[in-house]
Amino acid sequence: MYPIVEKRVLASNIKSVKVLAPEIAEKAQAGQFVIVRVDEKGERIPLTLVDWNRSEGTISLIFLEVGVSTRKLGKLERGEAILDVAGPLGCPSEIRNYGTVCVVGGGVGIAAAYPIARALKESGNKVISIIGARTAGLLILEEEMGKVSDELYISTDDGTKGYKGFVSDVLKMLILKGYNFNLVYAIGPAVMMRAVAETTRPYKIKTIASLNSIMVDGMGMCGACRVTVGGKTKFACVDGPEFDAHQVDFGELIKRQMFFLPEEKLALEKWESRECCK
Repeated sequence: MYPIVEKRVLASNIKSVKVLAPEIAEKAQAGQFVIVRVDEKGERIPLTLVDWNRSEGTISLIFLEVGVSTRKLGKLERGEAILDVAGPLGCPSEIRNYGTVCVVGGGVGIAAAYPIARALKESGNKVISIIGARTAGLLILEEEMGKVSDELYISTDDGTKGYKGFVSDVLKMLILKGYNFNLVYAIGPAVMMRAVAETTRPYKIKTIASLNSIMVDGMGMCGACRVTVGGKTKFACVDGPEFDAHQVDFGELIKRQMFFLPEEKLALEKWESRECCK
């Protein structure tokens, strides 16, 4: 059991929990994730390691309540516990001094972008960050991203904060202004990461995407998270989750993310009906 020692609501349906998990906190690195199972009947879901405190033995997770498992997790309060947390999993980000780096985070993907931006800044890079959401009320970690960035740009689809448009539009604007990026990180919805990759492709800027494919075991055995990168099959849990964005088959990734939507919708409807009857 993994006790929740802190819980916060960051935005509509977006929550943060700090969990006591000393062995995971001791080894956690930027870019890694954990697999969480809320209760005995719960599914296994991947969540990015947003932060960790080795002396406290805690890890921080941020999630969007979208399906049954994340709804269940969102109902847990401080003092209650998550049944299983396995990790840290995945390959850590390759952190070194590249020069000038742009970290692009979209939606709840900003949570995964934060520890990478922080690590890159600590390694001596000039960090330019771009974060975006559909509307201002869904932006998260603005203050935290600002503290680890030399410059922070914000975009919203509806223009309620920052630039009106997409994060890829802001990235294109900066490139045209003469920003010389040695590396670009893209973390967020697959369509957003694809747009970032297509923005940087003509300029031959090395671009890394952290893929959010469906996962089950998180250790390379089930094959659920397979993706095509450079024409070869890779497993996001053990080969990634970070890959060369210019080599990723985003069309396939997006299709695979939609495989179980009918089942997920049915499961949520059944769960909500049972919750209403309590």
